[in-house]
Parts: sequence; structure tokens; C-alpha cells
Amino acid sequence: MKPFYLIQANPQWEAPDANRDYLAALIENCRDGIVVLPEMFSTGFSMASKRLAETMAGETVSWMTIQAKRLQSVICGSQIIEAEGQYYNRFIWAEPDGSFRHYDKRHLFRMADEQKYYAAGQSRSVVEHGDLVVLPQICYDLRFPAWSRNTGNDFHAMIYVANWPAARRQHWLTLLKARAIENICYVVAVNRVGVDGNDVAYDGDSCVIDFRGETLLDLGSEEAVANCKLDIPALTAYREAFPAYLDADQFDISY
Repeated sequence: MKPFYLIQANPQWEAPDANRDYLAALIENCRDGIVVLPEMFSTGFSMASKRLAETMAGETVSWMTIQAKRLQSVICGSQIIEAEGQYYNRFIWAEPDGSFRHYDKRHLFRMADEQKYYAAGQSRSVVEHGDLVVLPQICYDLRFPAWSRNTGNDFHAMIYVANWPAARRQHWLTLLKARAIENICYVVAVNRVGVDGNDVAYDGDSCVIDFRGETLLDLGSEEAVANCKLDIPALTAYREAFPAYLDADQFDISY
């Protein structure tokens, strides 16, 4: 299984050019794996959607394509995207062959008025990469377990990219473990560090958690790059030995 590379960065506020250069240096050695960048990695968690938005043909998506090909790694994270007259906080999964998948953030953080500046996503997106299947999620989605429920063992891992403030770090750590345990899956979570343009502080706590709720990797509270491999056969064996998913409630979500 290819490694996940967690990039716990301190991006500059609303400075896409500088952040692309900064991140290119950080990921220089992240080869032949899956590179996970934070939420809104090119701008920080800004509500200036109209001013900062790019299209899927824009410079940041192009940068992701170049880095994916150069490193022969998937590059993923969220950025501000304009599409069909709407603005989205969009998670983009860029493959080395130039192909893309994306997921638009469903749950918009109303305490920062995110819903006033962005449109909510209307569907989940499960991504396949070789033998690995992942469910992308973005920050505030973490608080809504029905949205990520793995009732049919649809995925092996969830990826959470975030700008999750230090003031609520215990919520972050607790909910990540809960999502891993209840879905019998791995959780790969990447948060930022530093202080943004709104004077909001971030403590990082990027991590990898296994299906038992055990922390396999913890990046602490400083800028860091680290990697971790997932053991899919061990996950499969655990699901067979403890098949709680067979008793899960079935439900539909309205959009």
C-alpha cells in the first residue's frame, strides 16, 4: 500500500502564488504516495470567495497536476473554486495521469458565515485508487456522522482536510476517533498550524487513526511532513471478526 503523506502547513493569508511555491518545497520528497494538503491550502480559510476563486482550469489546479506528475503521487486538498456561477470549497484529488475527482464541502461553517459565500455540495464522492477506496470530507463535515456513515463498507479510509481552530482541538481529536470507530475504517486528518488573517490560531493535530480508534501518527502542533501506510488486510480481518456494520441502520439523506 502506498503511503499517505500528511502536510501540516502554515500557509500565508490569501496568497496563492506564495503558497504554491511554499508547498512545492514542503512536498519535494513525497513521492509515489498520496499527498494530503489542508483545507483551502492556497488561501487560508477566507470568505473572499468572489475575489480568490479559480476555475478547474486555473493556476492552482494546474499546479496540482504538475506536482502529481512530478512526484508520481496523488495530490489532494481543498481550494476555492468557481463553477457554473457558484463558489465552492472544493476538495480536489489529482492523479499523476492528469485526471481529477472532486468533492464539494457539504456542511458550511455558519459560525464564520461560510454559507453566505459558498454553495453547499450535494453529493458524496468516493474515490478509488488502486485497491484503496477513500471518502473525502472537509472540516465541519466532521460534526455530522450520518454524512460519513460507512454502512456498506464502501470505503477503507476517510480523509479530513481542515482549518480547525485550536480553541476546539479536543472536539477535533474526539470526533476523529469516533468516526474511525463507528465506521470501522482508517481516518487520515490534516489540519493547518499558525495564525490566519482573521487572527484565528490553529494547533495542527494532524493524524492517522486506525479502525480501533488507535492513533498511528500524530504531527503535534508545529509545521511538519510525515507519512503513514495503511494496512488494508488488517482492516478486512477486523471487519470479519467484528462485523458491527451488519447491524447498522439504513437511511437516506435528502439534498
